[in-house]
This record gives sequence, structure tokens and C-alpha cells, in this order.
Amino acid sequence: MGRTSNAKELLLDAALDLIWARSYGVVTIDAICEKAGVKKGSFYYFFDSKSDLAVAALDESWHQCGKQKWDELFSASISPLERIRNFFKSNYEAQIEAQKEHGSVLGCPCFSVGSETSTQDETIRVKVQEILQRQIRYFESAIRDAQAEGALPPGDAVIKAKCLFALFEGSMGQARIHNDLSYLRDLPDTAMDILGAKRLQPVA
Repeated sequence: MGRTSNAKELLLDAALDLIWARSYGVVTIDAICEKAGVKKGSFYYFFDSKSDLAVAALDESWHQCGKQKWDELFSASISPLERIRNFFKSNYEAQIEAQKEHGSVLGCPCFSVGSETSTQDETIRVKVQEILQRQIRYFESAIRDAQAEGALPPGDAVIKAKCLFALFEGSMGQARIHNDLSYLRDLPDTAMDILGAKRLQPVA
């Protein structure tokens, strides 16, 4: 495959798919090249190492599809609490499709790679931290908006956002470990409980 082709994009896609379905540690450069249909020489033309490829793949995934998805789910045209509920519901539905395709719950690729490599590869750790911090800010913005309109009690929106994100990623990790999507099914309601939304609802 020539260097002027779409070899780089094929490598990025193959790397993210393999690392997500397996793990960063077990996936080899040879396996990535084989899945991408790209010669190993082309790999080293674009990337110095598997680490460089992983960072580029995570960054590409965020900018090409991840950010767009989060922007849509957390659009200001949607009420703040519905943004949060819709996010958890959408994630649950996406994991159902992934489980059907791969035969197992895969969880969050960014968080999985970060958990595996954070003490071993500083470059990957920094990239993962950057992406996850951006995601937390979506929760923070929705919480601030909900507080402003009286849908949530006052409090530190940053801390609440981090707690909500910990619920999300922790549940994703449990779902992956147990290959059980039930850990994700009730997250929309659980998130509302944690934020104190339900106690603001009028009693029938």
C-alpha cells in the first residue's frame, strides 16, 4: 500500500478497533498492520511507535466522532437534566450494539487504554486525561444549567460532574469485567438520584 493512499486512516481505525476489543498491551504492530491491510514499512512512515499510533487514534476518534456525539447529546437546546439522562441512555444502547458485534461488553476505549497504560506511558496518559477532562466539562455545564433553572440543588458543579463521570466510567468498567450490561441499564435514574434531582420533584 503506497504512502499516498489512505494508509494512515486505515492504521488509525485498525488500532482503535483492536485496542478497544482486546487491550493495548496484547495488540502488536503486526496485528494492526494486518487488520489495516497496510505494510509495516508504511506504519513506520507515519508513526514512530505503537504509543504514537495509539495517541493519534484516540485523538482522531475524539475529533471525528466523539466530540460530535457529545455536542449533540449535551446541546443547549435540550433541558439540562435530559442531556444527562440521554447521555447514559445513548451509551447503554451503543454498548448493546457493541456487545452484539463483538460478543462482549467493551466499555469506554479511552478510559480502558488510560487505565492500562497510565503508569507506563506518559504520552498516552496525557492524551487520555485531556479527552476525559473535556468529557467531564459537558457534565459540569449541564449541572450548572440545571442549578440555574432550579432543577438541581446548589452545590459545587465541578465535584458533582466528577462524581457523575466516576459513576459512568466505573459502571462501564464493571460491565466490561462481568460482561453484563445490567450495570448500565439504570444509570439515567441513578444519576438523577446522585444529583438530587428526584427530591426536587413534587410529591404526588
